[in-house]
Amino acid sequence: MSFTKWNFFMTIFGAFSFLFDIGIDLWITFKYFQEGLLVFGLLTIFFVLVSTLIIQAFSYKWFKDDCHEDSSGKLKVVFVLHVFLLGIFVRCLFVLKYGFQVNYDPKKRNCAETKKRAVDAMTDLSMLKCFKTYLESAPQLILQIYILIEHGQITIFQYASILVSVTSISWSTVDYQMSLRKSLQGKKGISIGAPMFSYVLYKFFTLTSWIVSMVILLNCNAYLFTILVVLMSLSGFFWAWKKNTDFCRTQRMEFLYRAVVGIILVFTFFNIKGSRTLVPITIYYVFRALSTTGILALCFYLKPSFSNTLVFVILSIAVVVALGLGLISMILYYACFHPSLPHLGQNMEDTMDGPTHTMKKRRRIEQFIMP
Repeated sequence: MSFTKWNFFMTIFGAFSFLFDIGIDLWITFKYFQEGLLVFGLLTIFFVLVSTLIIQAFSYKWFKDDCHEDSSGKLKVVFVLHVFLLGIFVRCLFVLKYGFQVNYDPKKRNCAETKKRAVDAMTDLSMLKCFKTYLESAPQLILQIYILIEHGQITIFQYASILVSVTSISWSTVDYQMSLRKSLQGKKGISIGAPMFSYVLYKFFTLTSWIVSMVILLNCNAYLFTILVVLMSLSGFFWAWKKNTDFCRTQRMEFLYRAVVGIILVFTFFNIKGSRTLVPITIYYVFRALSTTGILALCFYLKPSFSNTLVFVILSIAVVVALGLGLISMILYYACFHPSLPHLGQNMEDTMDGPTHTMKKRRRIEQFIMP
C-alpha cells in the first residue's frame, strides 16, 4: 500500500473541483428559473440533492462503523457536519491529514498503520465520488446534452457543466479503479501507460456512446426513456440482490446500496461481488449493443423530423463509432493489460476480476463493486 504526493495533491484538486461543480450547478439552476425553465431547474436540484443525501448517509455510516468506543464525542461532531452536507469535505480532510503524515512528517512517514489509514481514507473518498458520479454527474450530462439538442442555444455555463460532467465521470471512474487496485492485497495496480490508456478509452467510449444514445431516446420519447431507465435500474438492483451483496452491516443500508448499484449499472458495467464476470459482462454489452441499435431504429419511426437532421446523423455515427472503439478497448484491456497477481501468495487467476478470498476482517473496499 502507498499514498504518494500525487495522491495528496489530487485530493486537494478534487476538493476544489467539487466546490466548482457545486457552483456551476447552482448557477445553472438559477439561470433555468430565470428563463422560466422550471422543470429543468427542479431536475438539476433533484439530482444534486438526492446524490448529496445518499453520500452523507453512506459517509456517516462508515464513520460510525469505524468508530472506536472512546470516540463517541468525535462521532457527534462528524454527525453534525454530515447534517450540514459536509461529508465529502470531512473525508477530504482525513485523506489530507494522513497523506501529509505519510509524505511530509518524518516521524510517521514509515509507519505502516499511518499508510494504511491514508489508503483506506482515500478509497472511502473514491467510493463516495463514484456514487456522486453516477447519481448526479451522469444524469446531469444527459440533461445538459438534451437541452442542447432540444433548444439549440445554451449558455457558456451550461457548456462548462457538460465539460465538468464529462471530466468528472471519466476521472472518478479511473480514480476508483486505481484506488481499488492499490488498496486490495494481492491485486496488482494498473500501470501508467498502455494499460491505463486502454482502460480509460474503454470506459470513456462506452459511457459516451450510451449517454448519447439515451439522450436520443429522450429526445424521441420521454416515456420510453423513463421505462428503459427504470427497467435497467431494477435489473441491476435484483442482480445485486441475487448475488447477496454484503457491503453494509444493516438491511436498510444494504437495500440503499443495492439501489445505488442498480443505478450505476444503468451507465456502465461493474463487478458487484468480485466473482468472474466473463458471462455477465458479455451479456451486458450485447444488451447495450442491441439497445443502442434499437434506439437509433426507433428514432426513425417515432420522430422522423429529427432523424432527418444533420445533428441526428452526426450523433448516430458518434454513437456507433464510440461503442465500437469502447468494446475494442475493453477486449484489449482484459486480454492484454488487466492486472493479475496471485492473491495472498496463492496461485489463482484474476480473469475479469476473479474472486477475492475472505479475510478474518474484511475491509470495506473488498466488498465494494469492482470494474
